[in-house]
Amino acid sequence: MGTTSALPGFNAPAVGFEQPFAMLEACHERVQRTLTLLQRLRAHVLEHGADVPAQQAAHDVLRYFDIAAPLHHEDEELHVFPLLLAQGTPGVAALVARLQHDHLCMTADWVAARLPLQALVDGRQAGFSDADGTAFDRFVSRYDRHIADEEAVAYPAAKGLLAAPALQAMGSEMAARRKAPAR
Repeated sequence: MGTTSALPGFNAPAVGFEQPFAMLEACHERVQRTLTLLQRLRAHVLEHGADVPAQQAAHDVLRYFDIAAPLHHEDEELHVFPLLLAQGTPGVAALVARLQHDHLCMTADWVAARLPLQALVDGRQAGFSDADGTAFDRFVSRYDRHIADEEAVAYPAAKGLLAAPALQAMGSEMAARRKAPAR
């Protein structure tokens, strides 16, 4: 079982904060690769148990969803959703309300999915229960729908409302939250 860096195509094209929507979409690619790693981990644990590669993969999933995913959600909550609620069509505003609710549910879903992963990393759990699998499935399913809706509707609508200076400010603020230099 390889870690995330061993997955084919794991290294996404370099995207800078000067293109904030490309950065948000690149984050989605990393989310999807990490969710794929979670699914591969489940299969690996069924066959091999909680060996060192499984523990490393679980650690990688934990690290991504503990650190990077909350920053990504914050980017959307600060820069995309308020704009769409203020200036989007009623249909887009309704979608944004659901996307905001998704963020709350994803946080709760992650708490449930995180527990067995951390137990596996800590050596307190040798496999995943049916309840763990249900928690993982709920987490993956919600993310899949959420990402599809953002990329098909929310991001294009928001891009159409932002001029170049606002996009630059958005990218700079996203980089500052991560203490990364804007390119």
